[in-house]
Parts: sequence; C-alpha cells; structure tokens
Amino acid sequence: MDLHWQSATTLARLIRQKKVSPVEVLGAILDRIDKLNPRLNAFVTLTAEQARREARAAERALTKRSATLGPLHGVPFSVKDLVITKGVRTTFGTPLYRDNVPTEDAPIVTRLKAAGGIMLGKTNTPTMGWIGATHNLLFGVTRNPWNLERTPGGSSGGASAAAAAGLGPLHVGTDGGGSIRIPAAFAGIYGFKASYGRIPTYPTSGAWSLSHVGPMTRTVADAALMLNVCAGPDERDQYSLPAERADYVKALSGSLKGWRVAWTDDLGFADVVDPEVSTVCARAARAFRELGCRVEEVQPSWPSPREAWYEIFCGGIAARLAPYVERRAEIDAGLLRIIETALRNPPTKYVQAWFDRLAWWQHLRAFFDKYDLLLTPTTACPPFAVGLDNPTEIAGRPAGAYAWIPFTYPFNLTGQPAASVPAGFTANGLPVGLQIVGRRFADAAVLRASAAFERLRPWAQQRPPIG
Repeated sequence: MDLHWQSATTLARLIRQKKVSPVEVLGAILDRIDKLNPRLNAFVTLTAEQARREARAAERALTKRSATLGPLHGVPFSVKDLVITKGVRTTFGTPLYRDNVPTEDAPIVTRLKAAGGIMLGKTNTPTMGWIGATHNLLFGVTRNPWNLERTPGGSSGGASAAAAAGLGPLHVGTDGGGSIRIPAAFAGIYGFKASYGRIPTYPTSGAWSLSHVGPMTRTVADAALMLNVCAGPDERDQYSLPAERADYVKALSGSLKGWRVAWTDDLGFADVVDPEVSTVCARAARAFRELGCRVEEVQPSWPSPREAWYEIFCGGIAARLAPYVERRAEIDAGLLRIIETALRNPPTKYVQAWFDRLAWWQHLRAFFDKYDLLLTPTTACPPFAVGLDNPTEIAGRPAGAYAWIPFTYPFNLTGQPAASVPAGFTANGLPVGLQIVGRRFADAAVLRASAAFERLRPWAQQRPPIG
C-alpha cells in the first residue's frame, strides 16, 4: 500500500496490529517529502533524524508487553511554524526570529507527542499569520499541490499543502481569521477550528483573543482523533475550556435527521463571491437534505463585523511587532503598512472594536436559537496566484484586502466551532471548500455533520496531480 496516503486512523491501527512498522511509515513519508517538498516548500524545518530515532523506539515498544501505547503510537505529524517546539527552531515566518529556538513545547505539541505521535518538522507560514496566503521573507513561497502557480492558502498553507500532497496524515494549524479553514478549502482537505479554548494555546499570539490551534487532515476521523488527544485545559492558557466528557471519534457516527440547517452564500455583507464558488457550495449545501436535514436558504441582514475583526487582529500583530518597526527590510511591505497605520490609531479605536465585537455576537446568538448549523462558502474565491497577499479581483471586480474571506473571520470573533469540508472543484480543477459552523461549544455537532457529508460525498480518494 501507499503508506503516505493512509489516514492516521488507519496507520495507528496497522501499527498496533504489527502489520506495518513505525519505521516503515516514517520512511515512506520522509521519502515523499524529499521528492515533493522542493517544489511545494511546505516544510521549512525537518526533524528527520530525531523522528527516525523516535520511530525506532516506537517499533521496539511494540515488542514489549509492558509498553503503554498511545492512540497515535508511531503516527507522524507536522507543526506550523507559529507554534513553539522545544529545541526546534520556531521562526514565526520572519527573519526577526530566524534563530529562535524555544525551550518548551506548546500544549498541542506536548499532547501529540504524549499520545505517541512523531514530529516530522515545521511547516511554512506568513509572518505572524498575517495573511491568508503563505509566503515570507525568510522561506519564500509555498505552492498548491493542485496547481503550483496557485497559493495553498494561509496562514497554515504549509500544513495544507503537506496534507494534500501526502506529506503526512496529521498537521497542526492555527486560525485567527480563517487560517485553518482557508488553506483547507484551497488545498482540498479538512480543517477544523474548534471552539475557542477547546485546545489550549500558548504562548499568546498578537491576536490572542481570536486565535485557535487545531487539526488539518485528509479525513474527518483523523481530525476527531487529534481533538480527542489535544482538547482539555492547560494552566498556561487561562481561557482554555474545561474538559468535555466527549469522545469525538464516537460522535462521528450519529444521525443528522431533523437538524435545522441554514445556507447563505453572502452572510448579508460579502462584497462579491465568485459565481463558480457559490454554485459548487450551493450544490454541497443541498446535499444535507439527503442526510435528513431541513435546509433553508437564508439572507441575514447582519452588519459586517469586518472593521472590528480587522482592528483586533491587525492591531494585535502591530503591537507585537512594534519593537521591530525600524528593521523595515525584515518586515513584509504590506504588513509594515498595517503596523504603521495601527500605531497611529488612538487606543480607543481598539477598545471600540471590542465593544462592536461583543454587540455583533447578539445577532449570532439569536440566529442559532433557530438553527443547528450554518453553511457558507469557506472563501469568496478559488485559490489565487502565488506571491499575492490577497487576490486583486474576484469575478472580474476589484477586491480589497481581506474582502475575500468574509465567511471565516466572523467566527473567530464569536469563537464558535467551524470547519471547511471539500465541496468540489472549479472547471479548471481548483478545490472549493464549504464551511460548516455550529452553535457555541457544539464541536461534536460540527464534526458529526462533517463526517456525514464526507460519507455522502467522499473526497479522500481525490489526489492532486503533483507526484
């Protein structure tokens, strides 16, 4: 079998049954990385030798009756270069931190390792995750396996490219405005942003109140497996949620019969949505009727929360990078403009954004009194050209910065669970994602809906043309 295409769920079972070795699995994936990463630039740091030592230790443990095997025993995973890793360089996608080597692991990394996972290395990201594409001044451009001239999205674009190309089954992404869901949509994989605090984050990012960390995988079951391992409180994150009595893998098999599902292709404030994206996603939304759901097309009249999100997200990153503003050559030009603008703003502008954020939640609170799920396109356009910070136009109309992600950042403001599932392809073979948003704290419901859609419209067998 092609071990590099196997899911984490399958690999974990085969390893436990001693049908494959952790050494074999790791070797197959490292060979795949050697072959494809020079073209993709998904990984920016490989920990191959350490991974080989751990794989050999995992293989030895299988022969010992006294060994306790975790649920990810011998399964490889990657970590986005915004997430700290003990003894392994973490650059945050910028020359400013090119030599930064943390002395501890982030909580999610600690838990993946404790479950038996083997870290492959770090995946590429834009500086501090500031855009929904992936390129930076330190490592350059990451490319989409479906079309090397297109971006795999961002800011977790290294992770999405790696997952889509078979460079490992499990990938850690982060999401402050869509950075798990956008690249999942652009690369044709599954991305899950759990409820705010469900998976603890540490250290805090510039946009700390918006930021999530979570799974990017090729299957829903693998994301649920990651959540089983990684969810739960950590004292380093005072906003982390109490542990649920939930088995997210078992929750995947439930019925959606009678669920009330809303679909919209504009949320009431999207400037423009590519018609092809809208058509693909509308078709995917209608499929929920086959799952027993009552699907209703809605046209919300909510005001746009874009300004509130922008001030909190960009203002936070600007504050974090303000001490480095004189090192202009080491900061992306677009990011530098944001920093300089934010530093000129009065402090009350940031505070007002928080008030606006809290007020906007009341629209969603009332909406989810009626509906179990909300479906939208994940992005307003297909993957755009590599090297661009944002698309310059959508469907022939000019598009401003961040205008193409009206569906993702609102749910960072509310902290609700949201996922992107592969919904289909454009006529020229580019992936399109459908976003599934759940009620506050209803992580299991979003995962169950994702799994039901995956059973109805399976996608894991669809492989990009690279390699």
